[in-house]
Amino acid sequence: MEPDMHTLKEVNENQCQICMPLGAVIALKGIEGSMAVVHGSQGCSTYMRLSMVEHFNEPVDIASSSLNEKQTIYGGEENLRKGLDNVIRIYHPEVIGVVTTCMTETMGEDISRIIDTYLTDRKFSDVDIIPISTPSYSGTHTEGFWTALRDIIRFYAKPAAPYEKINIILPQVSPADTREMKRILESMGVPYILLPDTSLTLDRPFGKTYEKIPPGGTKREDISRMSGARATIQFGYNCPDALSPGAYLEEEFGVPLYNLPLPIGLQNMDLFIETLNSITHKPVPDAIMLERGWLCDAMADSHKYMAEVKPVIYGEPERVYSIGSLCIENGSFPVVIATGTGSPTFSKNITSLYPEGDFPVKLCEQTDFAVIENESFRMGANLAIGHSGGKILTERHDIPVVRVGYPIHDRVGGQRILTIGYSGTLSLLERITNAYLEQKYRTYRKQITSEYYEQRGIIHAET
Repeated sequence: MEPDMHTLKEVNENQCQICMPLGAVIALKGIEGSMAVVHGSQGCSTYMRLSMVEHFNEPVDIASSSLNEKQTIYGGEENLRKGLDNVIRIYHPEVIGVVTTCMTETMGEDISRIIDTYLTDRKFSDVDIIPISTPSYSGTHTEGFWTALRDIIRFYAKPAAPYEKINIILPQVSPADTREMKRILESMGVPYILLPDTSLTLDRPFGKTYEKIPPGGTKREDISRMSGARATIQFGYNCPDALSPGAYLEEEFGVPLYNLPLPIGLQNMDLFIETLNSITHKPVPDAIMLERGWLCDAMADSHKYMAEVKPVIYGEPERVYSIGSLCIENGSFPVVIATGTGSPTFSKNITSLYPEGDFPVKLCEQTDFAVIENESFRMGANLAIGHSGGKILTERHDIPVVRVGYPIHDRVGGQRILTIGYSGTLSLLERITNAYLEQKYRTYRKQITSEYYEQRGIIHAET
């Protein structure tokens, strides 16, 4: 199969991914006692806060250095220092991530120097301040997420004594997925350090009082011990080495890296379990095998319908790859696979999923919904799988969208959508199959009628 590659456009008309600093802020929310300070205009932090609140349905505080025209000319150091003062005074964080924006990167702000000078002047000993460079013109929220994790590990990691725990590094997944990952590891008795842990910080239970910084997240002392871990399992199959936290730990401290696909789909989840077993020699509990059996049963139930599905899949590379794998192992071959970001291995990895033969597919990297919409119509897609941005496919072409990934702004519960593991895969597979069946049974009479009149050359006016 030769993929039909999309030629890059100079300008995105309707973006598929969001800005780089937003991904860094989401990653920081998985660190215990952390607070993000966006060094840029007030509008940047407001936009990020709104996007996260609408998706996670939780209050999200993001601080800003609130730069305006004056600071653009004379520099924003004083604003950043005041912002850090206020954050420390009001929130009492353990960790502050200073996230840059297009404005501060274009200005040439030396964030590391500003932070070092600030800490020297203020003599804080109980708060860590981490500079994170995330100009939006250099990437999307996917790159921002990986960049933040790499810089956080780089900040804390020092030579450490050998440690029996395994590092588990997640891409941007839902809090529900994070909880499922923890459940799987704990059910197998695997000692682990999970980074980042958003299971509570971005999906907290109802409480009587508001907490400025919610409980939960990966502890900074645990991050400092990742350099001595037994191994790293990173679900960054399409993550470039330059941004890879796991690659950094391997290169600097010799921690063996197992870079796996996100465990969505039977094959990908089996690979994860086999990798855990090879590292720890822990037996697979009966409960996990039961979940695998239920997934296999669901695959047998749904495959005859899935063979009729021609999906368009879009979103972050890790999720897109694994959902594509899930569809293909159930007999449904995606006709459009798209991501708003780029990866040196994405095209090769996607192509490897398809068996030998004529399976036309349009692969689009660093793309937008103008291209995705056109190609979905041209390739005859009858289902879409991705975030809320794909709603135009339903509005304009009556292609139903199975919502998954980030952001989901037109439905509630985005933070609780489960996709990983055998159980998450089963849930996603049935959502995909049922979305297709609902569309099929809703439109089949209209389709039969149209075909009848078309075959007879009769002009039919619908009433």
